[in-house]
Amino acid sequence: MKKYLVGGAVRDQLLGIADENTENDWLIVGSSPEEMLDLGYRQVGKEFPVFLHPGTQEEYALARIERKVGKGYTGFEFDTSKGVTLEQDLSRRDLTINAIAKCNGELFDPFNGQEDLNNGLLQHVSDAFSEDPVRVLRVARFAAQFKKFGFKVAHKTHKLMKEMVTSGEVDALTPERIFKELEKSLLSTTPSAFFKVLLACGAYDRIFSALEKHNNQSHQNPFEFLDDLKTSNPRIKFAIWLKDEKSIAITELCKSIKCPKKYQELAKLTNTYYKFTEKFSTQTADEIFDFFKKTDALRRKERFVALLETFELLGIDVSNMIKCRDLLDTIDASQFNKIDIATAIQTEKRRIISSLLDNL
Repeated sequence: MKKYLVGGAVRDQLLGIADENTENDWLIVGSSPEEMLDLGYRQVGKEFPVFLHPGTQEEYALARIERKVGKGYTGFEFDTSKGVTLEQDLSRRDLTINAIAKCNGELFDPFNGQEDLNNGLLQHVSDAFSEDPVRVLRVARFAAQFKKFGFKVAHKTHKLMKEMVTSGEVDALTPERIFKELEKSLLSTTPSAFFKVLLACGAYDRIFSALEKHNNQSHQNPFEFLDDLKTSNPRIKFAIWLKDEKSIAITELCKSIKCPKKYQELAKLTNTYYKFTEKFSTQTADEIFDFFKKTDALRRKERFVALLETFELLGIDVSNMIKCRDLLDTIDASQFNKIDIATAIQTEKRRIISSLLDNL
């Protein structure tokens, strides 16, 4: 048996961006499930054997050949027999830049991945790319992650992705995989490339069908407002992405991709109130009272802080909102008559808001 470091770890080393957080992807050639178990590895996959190292707990996968037998990324049969070669395994990977292996310092690059790394090209290894719809999302995500290096999608790969959309292969994507790749893309500094690539191949309107349709004939990137935002919080970028969509569309989207509730909440609050807060100081006391009530600012403090950060990234002055929130947070409920304490607190909140507006 022979052990190789493959995939993203090798790619990132060659790009000079690998660090202690980079996950190692190990490949074993010339072994079997029985031999791995005898060596003390613990199997964690059933249909496709993946093993945990007895010491490091890192994942080791047996070299495999795949055969497409059904729709989606689960529709495969695997052959992990000892005779599967390194090149056979690498030939089934998505992109040439992810099909480079390393063993004892020596690189194995049968599909010229290093050349594509040097040329900034996201290019599929073989036509087997079209058998797995997740690869459409992965190419878009890599476009976002590596935009700073000038990476582009190869013409032939773009054509193949369009064919996967037309054939309906991307319709087999699961909500969990869509959200996972979306979130990873939002963690990048240039997430606009993720959406632009999906738009260009026609996948955007299929995957995010609840949202407003975009013209994919234009070479312009309508999502550039998401780039270089001074936040690393993907939930905030998610909310900014959806700020101009209809509220019902946000609800439908979040349901369709099964995103966490906190994503939907922040997106809907941003969508509802960012125009309102642009003119915060000219709103009436009743309107501002209603804003703080419906955002639950004093009880859901972490969420309200994220909401304020979102507004600020949209160019809105949040200083008066912060001032008002802090004043409302000083109310001492113990000073009021307990017979109708709720009304008394509301009256005091309105008084504080009116006083603040008078002094602006």
